[in-house]
Amino acid sequence: MSNPSATGSAESNAATAVALERVNIPVTGMTCAACQVFVQRTLAQQAGVQDATVSLMLHNATVTFDPRATSIAALVESIRSTGYGAEMPAPVDSALAAQERSDAEQQREYRDLRRKAWISGIAGVVAMVLSMPLMSMPGARGLERMRDPFMNWSARLLDPVMHAVFPWVYQLGANTIRWFLFVLSAFVAAWAGRRFYVKAWSALLHKTADMNTLIALGTGAALLYSAATTVVPGFFLVHGIAPDVYYDAALLIIALVLTGNALESRAKGRTAQALRRLVQLQPKTARVKRDSIEIDLPLDAIQHGDIILVRPGERIPTDGVVLSGKSSVDESMLTGESMPVEKSTQDRVIGGTLNQRGSLAYRATALGAESMLAQIVRLLRDSQASRAPVQRLADRISAIFVPSVLVIAIATFAAWRLVAPAAGIMQAFAAAVTVLVIACPCAMGLAVPTAVMVATGRGAAFGLLIKGGEALERLEKIDTVVLDKTGTITAGRPGVVEIVPAPAAGFTPDNLLRIAAALERSSEHPLGEAVVRRASQSGAALPQAESFESLPGRGIAGTAEGRAVLVGNPALLRDYAVSIDPLAQDAERLAQEGCTSLWIAIDGALAGIIAVADTVKPTSREATRQLHRENLRVIMLTGDNEHTARAIAREVGVDDIIAGVLPQGKVDAIRRLQSDHRVVAMVGDGVNDAPALAQADVGITMATGADIAMEAGDVTLMRSDLTGVAAAIALSRGTMRVMRQNLFWAFAYNIIGIPIAAGILYPVCGLLLSPVLASAAMAFSSFSVVTNSLRLSRLKLA
Repeated sequence: MSNPSATGSAESNAATAVALERVNIPVTGMTCAACQVFVQRTLAQQAGVQDATVSLMLHNATVTFDPRATSIAALVESIRSTGYGAEMPAPVDSALAAQERSDAEQQREYRDLRRKAWISGIAGVVAMVLSMPLMSMPGARGLERMRDPFMNWSARLLDPVMHAVFPWVYQLGANTIRWFLFVLSAFVAAWAGRRFYVKAWSALLHKTADMNTLIALGTGAALLYSAATTVVPGFFLVHGIAPDVYYDAALLIIALVLTGNALESRAKGRTAQALRRLVQLQPKTARVKRDSIEIDLPLDAIQHGDIILVRPGERIPTDGVVLSGKSSVDESMLTGESMPVEKSTQDRVIGGTLNQRGSLAYRATALGAESMLAQIVRLLRDSQASRAPVQRLADRISAIFVPSVLVIAIATFAAWRLVAPAAGIMQAFAAAVTVLVIACPCAMGLAVPTAVMVATGRGAAFGLLIKGGEALERLEKIDTVVLDKTGTITAGRPGVVEIVPAPAAGFTPDNLLRIAAALERSSEHPLGEAVVRRASQSGAALPQAESFESLPGRGIAGTAEGRAVLVGNPALLRDYAVSIDPLAQDAERLAQEGCTSLWIAIDGALAGIIAVADTVKPTSREATRQLHRENLRVIMLTGDNEHTARAIAREVGVDDIIAGVLPQGKVDAIRRLQSDHRVVAMVGDGVNDAPALAQADVGITMATGADIAMEAGDVTLMRSDLTGVAAAIALSRGTMRVMRQNLFWAFAYNIIGIPIAAGILYPVCGLLLSPVLASAAMAFSSFSVVTNSLRLSRLKLA
């Protein structure tokens, strides 16, 4: 008897699941991990939001929500309330269009950052050159000055050159130089540095802090101090402090940070290279035949059922079914398959693939967001926006990182004043500024997402669709791979593997096949189809069956070329008093090899056996070897009998078999392995094996034809080739290695750099770090993380 309350709860949960919607919202203005964490936390706190993932790399937020509790407009408004920009997603939008917009925005951002970095850098050098006379003016000698190793070294190097080349600069008054630098710095700060100050102010209004806060405080303090010495230099002279200006340091910090941002932007653009290549596969127009007239139309004007014409060398505009023509099509960019695929009538074609030597006419069946190319791009974008579990540590630290750095900067200033008062207030000020500008939360925020982006892109180029960081992380831990037999290890359809004529029958194998195929042409049985297919490949004409009768459970009977023919199992031949003893040993041997024997009698006498089996794919044995090289245990799981299973197992080289199981039995088999503390990957076709794929730690589906079963597993192999399993595991291990390197560098950089910036080595060896050099280190730390991730694009997978 069912439980009413449990039923009601299940119905409620089902209704909730059906009601959930998912949306990608473009987000602008994020620059570091702290920004990303703040936006993500704000979205997660909204009513009705089930899950929120914000991507610093893709500049978007992926939100799963209950539309009965909130709306997309409300979600967009909640992002804007944090001080960052957000746009309503287009009502009808494909992943291809979204990626094109993202690429255009990334290019605009890179050009803007590069231009501002160049101009800020030139202004910083000019400010440094003009500051030289101020440091050597007699009125400033003997007064307290900031000890800046970089600036002092630059002054000693450039001062003689300045005297020789630009002597007129030294004839300018100190006030004239200061006021010129004030105007120059105000312009650069307001134009190139505006992004830091506006975002820092916005963060303050929302009671949070990010990287912009650190840059704004560091450069702002230097600029405000310099402005004060420019406006009231006498005040500092009275208190024994040289009225030096640090416009040059502030401008060089801005320039170096912008340079780092520009390099980071360009490197992040390279991480999306796989997506960009996929988007570029789709042509902008298609040649359509309507009312017997050929016209070129933009893709968005194509309708379902339109007849599209493709000439040699052209890309196929969208998915469809071939109506006429014959050609070979290069599908390597989508499937990783290097060999062209032959296409003729009734074959499916995929949009974005390259037609090679023939012309095709086909009917459009999937357009826009429905096309396979758009689905692949959508899956790849989603996977690149996903978060690996290893990222959680970086997120937790990023949430408190900037406030902690602010506290450390204040403590640094206080420590210098208390422990080393003789160094002066300016040195305490310099150390605090150096702490602010050297800290880099960006590297922590980019450590994992960049590796995920490059890895999923590399996988896509190899024909592997990976559902993001979590799948990559779980895949690395796999120690057991379970392979379904039919359609995974084997081709998934029977084929003729051997023909054994009876010794006294007098038939050749070709004659026996031809006569059997004459009857099997009228049969709908898969084994009969295998016989007809093999006979057709010989090119010989098949005779017509003069009569045909299907005998369910036994086989078929009829006449061909005037002969009485039986094709079926031993029971059929025994019913017609035909002895099978002459070939009994051959039949036993074939059964041991996993074959099904079709017994043939002609004119009342045994004529021979046609052995049919689901043939092993040519790459399956090599794939097993590759998995063994990765120290993985390989198990074959099948519903077939043990004889057949063991024959396949010997041929492929798997470690163990589990035979004779139904779909539920496959799930139980996976559970038993997991109970033995095995981490299991299940490889199947994504349809019959769906329960087992869901139970496994990682589900790997194998695409078949146009149905790529992208939603069925964590990884989809676009090629019907098991070597992709070993490649996916190798990719996951390489990716996790890079992630750990990135996280180590990001944490080590800040753990080592911040104390040095504070002056911890000064009592030991007199080492002080210049704010300018600190900003350069900060700028290039995140760039180095992205560059390290890009190494995955060259990872060898096969």
